[in-house]
Amino acid sequence: MRIEMPYEAEWIIDNIRSHGYEAFIVGGCVRDAVLGRIPGDWDITTSAKPEQVKEIFGKTVDTGLKHGTVTIIKHGSGYEVTTYRIDGEYLDGRHPETVEFTPDLREDLKRRDFTINAMAYSHETGIVDEFEGMEDLKRRVIRCVGCAKDRFTEDALRILRAVRFAAQLDFVIEDETYKAIAEIAPNLVHVSKERIQVELTKLLLSDHPEKIWMVDATGIAEYVTPGFTEVFERELESRSSRDPLKECCAGIAALPADKSHRWAGFLRHMTAEQAVKILRGLKLDNDTIGNVKNMITAFQAPLAVDKVEIRRLLSRVTEYQFLGAMQLKKLDGDETVPGILRLFEEIKEAGDCVSLKQLAVNGGDLLAKGLEKGKQIGDGLMYLLNLVLEKPELNKKDILLEKINQFKEK
Repeated sequence: MRIEMPYEAEWIIDNIRSHGYEAFIVGGCVRDAVLGRIPGDWDITTSAKPEQVKEIFGKTVDTGLKHGTVTIIKHGSGYEVTTYRIDGEYLDGRHPETVEFTPDLREDLKRRDFTINAMAYSHETGIVDEFEGMEDLKRRVIRCVGCAKDRFTEDALRILRAVRFAAQLDFVIEDETYKAIAEIAPNLVHVSKERIQVELTKLLLSDHPEKIWMVDATGIAEYVTPGFTEVFERELESRSSRDPLKECCAGIAALPADKSHRWAGFLRHMTAEQAVKILRGLKLDNDTIGNVKNMITAFQAPLAVDKVEIRRLLSRVTEYQFLGAMQLKKLDGDETVPGILRLFEEIKEAGDCVSLKQLAVNGGDLLAKGLEKGKQIGDGLMYLLNLVLEKPELNKKDILLEKINQFKEK
């Protein structure tokens, strides 16, 4: 088959080949192109050594010279070009201590993680497939190159990558590879929490986030972050199906594919505090942590189909977080959600005040009425907001300034 690659990648390959060296696109871009997916990156591998690549192109970026990688910028996009290499020992369970450059493409492909990622391509040769990656694509299988135990022992992050690819591609993990994941899972202690989080987030954002059940089934969960196994235990306590672990993660795919919704969906039966602890342990960003905390809090709070209660909730969370909480309630079959959403739309259309910013008065107005700066003004504004949440028609400046007199008398 012929793979259509970006002009820039083709230009780089042609330039390298015109100087007498081999060059191919390699790895995930070949896999994705064969599957009809849009590759995120177009990585290039070559028999030329880094200094030879630099000489061919003149201006390059040294992004990983130790491992043979330079980046070529063309039309504003970066393309990594890496010399064929043989990896040395992986003493830290993550990175090779040394690399040795080789003129043999097969040696380079042999060091890669999975057969579907160990293919190269050029227009001149077509697909170079030394380890039956094309067959595994047809079979929809994730299988390690060579001995699975060796591949996972070299780099423990590959354990999570196997599960993540299974979710992204909707593939199954080959038996020996699956057994090796369970056996080598303890080696995840060598992997940073940030890298673990990136893989889990990609998994949850995939078309099949429910496959996160494999993180527990293979024993990976214990090594993710403190409290992570409890997420699965909490679900299993309330399930009685023949396959409760798979069932507990079903439905997450129905949520919007963004970090906050998917993490909140996965953690929705933990307390908000437990969810925050897990996400902080995984070094997620503060925005996502805040969204998940408020979504879970709002999801777990009893909420009647009542405008006053809905306005009160909207005063504590953003609209995005409120709608996220409703998605979680819907996921768990809460029959009140349609009614709540109908009233929410009415509240929006009416322009009801649900925040201090929407109040018809501000701190300066209360200062002019004789309230003291700081806590008294803050308490006064909250007093007025609570009145308006009950009765939106009170949100007029003259009415609120009259009402503040009642607050001062307390």
